[in-house]
Amino acid sequence: MHQYILKRLLLMIPTLLGVAVLVFLMLRVAPGDIVELKYAGTGAFAPKEVLDQERAQLGLDKPLWHQFLSWMWGIVRFDFGNSMWTGRPITYEIWIRLELSLELALMATLVAVLLSIPLGTLAALKQDTWVDYFVRIFSIAGLSIPSFWLGIIIILGFLIFVKWLPPLTFTSFWVDPKANLTQLIWPALAVGYRYSAVATRMTRSAVLEVLREDYIRTARAKGLWERVVLTRHALKNALLPVITVIGLEFAFLIGGLVVTEQVFNLNGIGMLFVESITRRDYTMTQALVLLVSFSFIFVNFIVDLLYAWLDPRIRYQ
Repeated sequence: MHQYILKRLLLMIPTLLGVAVLVFLMLRVAPGDIVELKYAGTGAFAPKEVLDQERAQLGLDKPLWHQFLSWMWGIVRFDFGNSMWTGRPITYEIWIRLELSLELALMATLVAVLLSIPLGTLAALKQDTWVDYFVRIFSIAGLSIPSFWLGIIIILGFLIFVKWLPPLTFTSFWVDPKANLTQLIWPALAVGYRYSAVATRMTRSAVLEVLREDYIRTARAKGLWERVVLTRHALKNALLPVITVIGLEFAFLIGGLVVTEQVFNLNGIGMLFVESITRRDYTMTQALVLLVSFSFIFVNFIVDLLYAWLDPRIRYQ
């Protein structure tokens, strides 16, 4: 097990290196010049000498291989450089938004897990009954309704019926937990409902498949309680594909809630991602892509470890 963990950790390095090479080259191939874009935004005329000086200051006048090596050396030292647009350190720009995005992703995941696993299991146990039909309608509705639209409905409902709006200014949980939860619980519910719909359907299918296995019939034939059969024999094996779905969705939530963040006025990683791409901020975009890539790789690593914990038949040697 220890060798497997070490091997997986080492495999993260070439994966992240491949992502770094691809994003670096694709950003340089894309049309547009960040220097011209910055001066065009000010509305002022800039002579060629000023533009060349700005490119030299940003390091854009150097060969691509030199830019790439400089960037990689900074990553090794955990220094992503400064934003080409704001001039502030990239680590600072990401850090002030990462808490919001990470907390929202964790809360949405918690909502999804609390909804999907009990409902999916109940639907499988009550197959083809009104309970099963209700859960299937509930999950299909979650797949059909975009989370940002549900967020708009939540805000309008509070505004029209309660005459109240969630706080618009983000407050850290460590500063004021009540104000923090008052703001983030609603986007977490909107995103978590959409998130739970996928996991609910996966849970139902997995539990139904496991309940037809021979070892489940054997456990029932031995006279075990139905609760023991379900929790100790069926649910653990059925959770393997469900955990995969939950893990991938969690990694996506780190930087994929752009529209939802706009609806609830949240300045998170998703908003920063869009702004950096729009402004051709190469260094910021590269750092954000690596962050999201690392999130997916790390979550997959954790999911693989959970496989071995849930199913003792799995041994990574």
